[in-house]
Amino acid sequence: MNTYKRHRFPPDIISYAVWLYYRFNLSHRDIEDLLAERGIIVTRESIRLWCIKFGALYARRLKRKHTGYGDTFYIDEVFVIINGKQHYLWRAVDQESLPHEVLWVW
Repeated sequence: MNTYKRHRFPPDIISYAVWLYYRFNLSHRDIEDLLAERGIIVTRESIRLWCIKFGALYARRLKRKHTGYGDTFYIDEVFVIINGKQHYLWRAVDQESLPHEVLWVW
């Protein structure tokens, strides 16, 4: 069964709008503006209804695909100079060198 039946926009645009909403915590108005910049005119109400209808479905798919974080984390320390003053940046990095959490110390 096609869950996108009777929708004016193709599934790619709907999924992109819902992904933006949940991934980056953007407002419906922000998503409307982002899509308008790409020449896609859609209302905030349509985006809101898409998020209600498809949000849980996308979340289930993402959870199924998520394999979890690695079992080993390292603390990576970086020294940064901002306005002539040295600052420290610590971040947690997994075994694939992907940063997860950033902590600035002033």
